[in-house]
Amino acid sequence: MRCYQAELVSPVWEKVLDLVCENLGVDREKVTSPSSFIEDIGADSLDIVKLVMEMEEEFDITIPDEEAEKIKTVGDALDYIIRQLRDKNQETQGE
Repeated sequence: MRCYQAELVSPVWEKVLDLVCENLGVDREKVTSPSSFIEDIGADSLDIVKLVMEMEEEFDITIPDEEAEKIKTVGDALDYIIRQLRDKNQETQGE
């Protein structure tokens, strides 16, 4: 996982955990940043599509299909979301 400001990461991490657990039916204590959606959590491709849609809605971001295909772990999802939120924040500050 990349180095980001803790005040941004912590609430996003908690929400990502919530979404993963709610949508994939897994216990929070079994989910870590390196957890693979397929190998470790047991998600299938449809589960991942639904999860990506939930993340887009929750964080008000768009995850293009080619980017979604690169998200293999919970940490990958967190990194992508943090980058999108940071970029979005920089855009609004620049206006």
